[in-house]
Amino acid sequence: MQFPESWLREFCNPPLSTAQLADLLTMAGLEVEEMRPVAPAFTQIVVAEIVEAEQHPNADRLRVCKVDAGPLSQGGLLQIVCGAPNARVGIKVPLAMVGAELPPGDDGQPFKIKLGKLRGVDSQGMLCSARELKLSEDHGGLLELPADAPLGTSIRDYLNLDDTLFTLKLTPNLAHCLSVMGIAREVSALTGSPLLQPAIAAVAQQHGEVLPVSIQDTDLCGRFSGRVVRGVNPKAVTPAWMVERLARCGQRAVSPLVDISNYVMFEFGRPSHIFDLDKIHGGLQVRWAKAGETLKLLNGNTVSLDAEVGVIADEQAVESLAGIMGGDATAVSDDTRNIYVEAAFWWPRAVAGRSRRYNFSTDAGHRFERGVDPQNTVEHIERITQLVIDICGGEAGPIDDQQPAMPVRTPVAMRIARAAKVIGMPLTQAECEAVFTRLGLPFVATEGVLTVTPPSWRFDITIEEDLIEEVARVLGFARLPATPPLAPVTARIRPEAQRSRFAVRHALAALDYQETINFSFVEARWEQELAGNADPIKVLNPIASPLAVMRSSLLGSLVQVLKYNLARKAPRVRVFEIGRVFWRDAAIKSSDHSVEGVCQPMRVSGLAHGSAVPLQWSAADRAVDFFDVKGDIEALLSPRKPVFVPAEHPALHPGRCAAVQLDGVTIGHVGELHPKWRQGYDLAQAPVLFELDLDVVQQQPVPEAQLVSRQQSVQRDLALVVSDQVAHDALVAALSADAEGLVRSAVLFDIYKPKQATADLAEGERSLAVRLSLLDDAATLTDDRIDAAVAAAVQRVQTAFGARLRG
Repeated sequence: MQFPESWLREFCNPPLSTAQLADLLTMAGLEVEEMRPVAPAFTQIVVAEIVEAEQHPNADRLRVCKVDAGPLSQGGLLQIVCGAPNARVGIKVPLAMVGAELPPGDDGQPFKIKLGKLRGVDSQGMLCSARELKLSEDHGGLLELPADAPLGTSIRDYLNLDDTLFTLKLTPNLAHCLSVMGIAREVSALTGSPLLQPAIAAVAQQHGEVLPVSIQDTDLCGRFSGRVVRGVNPKAVTPAWMVERLARCGQRAVSPLVDISNYVMFEFGRPSHIFDLDKIHGGLQVRWAKAGETLKLLNGNTVSLDAEVGVIADEQAVESLAGIMGGDATAVSDDTRNIYVEAAFWWPRAVAGRSRRYNFSTDAGHRFERGVDPQNTVEHIERITQLVIDICGGEAGPIDDQQPAMPVRTPVAMRIARAAKVIGMPLTQAECEAVFTRLGLPFVATEGVLTVTPPSWRFDITIEEDLIEEVARVLGFARLPATPPLAPVTARIRPEAQRSRFAVRHALAALDYQETINFSFVEARWEQELAGNADPIKVLNPIASPLAVMRSSLLGSLVQVLKYNLARKAPRVRVFEIGRVFWRDAAIKSSDHSVEGVCQPMRVSGLAHGSAVPLQWSAADRAVDFFDVKGDIEALLSPRKPVFVPAEHPALHPGRCAAVQLDGVTIGHVGELHPKWRQGYDLAQAPVLFELDLDVVQQQPVPEAQLVSRQQSVQRDLALVVSDQVAHDALVAALSADAEGLVRSAVLFDIYKPKQATADLAEGERSLAVRLSLLDDAATLTDDRIDAAVAAAVQRVQTAFGARLRG
């Protein structure tokens, strides 16, 4: 919110300097983000009038002007050579006298005016444009001043260029401060200075025409006021004072009717809209849009509408986006003669987020989605009408005011003892009552409790803590005592059997993965395709229309990161993310760490794409595959031994996907991206992805000390012929299942499979070379016990898989 200090002081003028006023606002929660002068420093620039203007004898683009600077001309006229295209007799312009200093140029040095000659003609000063004075970027000609500007007056005084522009960084709860009057109300409450609220008189009605309006959806619009004004002149000139104030609020002047609407918005915080009455077909309907309807907006964009967007429509088409922007079809123009002025109360929830659907934002939408006072629509139409008549002329009709669903403000109670405890300093009931009185918050007092009914302009007061905040900021944060904390500080010690999330991050980084951080809200398409989630949790107010649902898987975010990197020619991508996912679960109850009906577990997910190893001379280049990422997961979970079981997942290749299990419980999946989604997301090579339960990944068994055996282990190698269908893990498990516990490990060290069947290997068989390690901690193994243990191991795999010793 940007505004000039002079405008604020017209409504409330406390005995404070500019710096003190800025500090007051900041300490009251209205942070002054920037404070700068309207114009940079310059001297000896005054109001002057061009009395004569003749062509330069030696230059086609220069004119020799005789200028009257009033008393500063010392009884004569000053001769100025000027090249501005609008230099003509009768206009008043800024004149830089000899000795004047203009604002610094691009080199940072001030420009000093001296006596000079231009093409042989003396020049006794310089006529200035707005750009040369650093007032705007307009350099199309001289800055023309009003005809009543007094000659010889300093431009700084005449244009009030010593004014200061304030820029406030307002939080969303301060909607009532999105106007000069709203800020003045706060300054009055903070300082006790009187609030000079102008009286708005009713405009005399000169005809009885009323435009019929039908409010069809009261959950969209709670109040709608409008008035017909006939016979306006849209070609009138916006007064200089209004243009100046709009410019100092950061708003460019457009046309008188548009400027008036914008002026009242900055003045009282009331966005409004002015329709060309003759372009409206029949009456107006205030309703939710219908699927398939479109609207060409004032900014030139044509948008498609749906049932979640509010509109104002006539009998033929949609004419305006409710509370956001008007339509091009009914916009005022130079041919407009009759207008319809509209001021309405739109429910904040009906406007919030709608602008972002169409990738733009407006001042009106910014205010309506935070809450605009519903009580003053009629008064503000009177204010707009009076300005229209004063500037553009016209005849006003009666105001049509419909109030089908005005908001009801629920009283909020504040306990004095509770406020003192939260703020951290002693409070009396009298102090709190004085604060609410200064803020204009009506209240009912009982012993130790103040019950406030929020006024119509305060949409942010809904709970007790809101009132406590008001007390704290009005009394002043400087009053807060320095109170040391009373609670004991106890270190939170992480269990030894649990590693931190940072340790997980470091482990993945050591495996050559880079961490990414992504939004928790994603495209609905990702949820349906990559997570199989047909009913994701929708975001009520998305920051962008595609990011409309909460994610139940991290895979979609990583695929998007991959596409982003591939678009920038990254040859090898290995990324991971640790984040929260969301899905519906009726068993979840609301608490400090949970939301009722929503499960929010943490996940760790990774993606590998491109070469298995960076380009190097010692290893052949090959694409990363399932087994590379499987090895990364084993390293991440080490020393625990995960089991990989064939499985299916919506995002992964049905034949190249496995469930990751620990102790018989599935903790996630790993696999190659499904061919359908690889093609759908336009990927030349399928990446390999995994997603695991972070809580389980963080578990780490505590090492237990064991005595080193005094006996020596024995190794025996077996060549076992088995079917191709026998899994390695199952074979090793069977070999190790020794009742005596002598077989300590079974390690596969060779695989042999001929190209065609041989005498000892049939079609569909292979030879697996396995090394058994045997050990008895209590006694030395004898040959008989070793042979018996080996024979028992062979018998187990023979029984389970039909294995036999080769040869």
